[in-house]
Amino acid sequence: MSAPTFNEAGLRGLPPVSPGRVRKDRIARTFIGALTLIALVPLVLVVFYLLKQGLGAWNGDFFTTDPTGRTCFPGQTTCSIGGVRSAILGTLEIVALASVIAIPFGTAVAVYLVEYGKQSKFANTVRYFVDVMTGVPSVAFGLFVYIVLVASGIGGSYAGWKGSVALALLMLPIVVRSSEVVLNLVPNQLRESALALGAPRWKVIWSVVLPTARSGLITGSLLAVARAAGETAPLLFTAFATNELVFGLGQPMNSLPLQIFNDVRTPQDAIVQRAWGAALFLVLLILILNLVARLAQRRSRLA
Repeated sequence: MSAPTFNEAGLRGLPPVSPGRVRKDRIARTFIGALTLIALVPLVLVVFYLLKQGLGAWNGDFFTTDPTGRTCFPGQTTCSIGGVRSAILGTLEIVALASVIAIPFGTAVAVYLVEYGKQSKFANTVRYFVDVMTGVPSVAFGLFVYIVLVASGIGGSYAGWKGSVALALLMLPIVVRSSEVVLNLVPNQLRESALALGAPRWKVIWSVVLPTARSGLITGSLLAVARAAGETAPLLFTAFATNELVFGLGQPMNSLPLQIFNDVRTPQDAIVQRAWGAALFLVLLILILNLVARLAQRRSRLA
């Protein structure tokens, strides 16, 4: 009796893979790998240049002082351009308020679409407009808030909370779509079991559906926060910019994107280098948020 034959995958009884197919597979893998490396080249160069230019601006004053607005020339030993403390604090405050607005509201919309609206005409209309908002340029949200809140004089002129409203509009469709996808992944058996025990639907959603989808909801929310943290255009028309350290969101506030935008337009090496340092810090901040989102996503998969 002849011994059984095995193919390259180790499957018994199947004919071996022909050398031509193996050769084509290796060529395709090599081609795809080369394209991947080519796509990574610009990313590596950007990160390398950002580290090269940005690390030189980092020192104690960079994180502990505010921009002075001065123009310092070479040879001046008593002149200081300051750091980006007000920009860091302003970014944290503006994005935090935008998150407080967008994340609960977006999650609530997603819960309605999944648990109540389903495939109704109204729910499909909401999904359509959410998809439209996803493709709207960020500058359009800034112009909208500028016309509605700034130009009309509601709540004064430029203010940090108006920038938060613009960023919240930018975050909203991301939160809605990501939350809807995650909620659809919750098994219907969990809902049916809780309803069979006599629990009302709102309690099933609050005690069963949302805890089950918690890790995925956090992931989508953090991705939306990372997107909003790097936006400049909405803040140009709403929060404006000021060099002073401002704690209240009712006044014009500085932010990292605005600080970078203003610094790179200055024909002075020290201020341009400060822009590189601020850009590096902003990239690291967004990277940390993305890493936290990936860890939360991985935890949800393992669970």
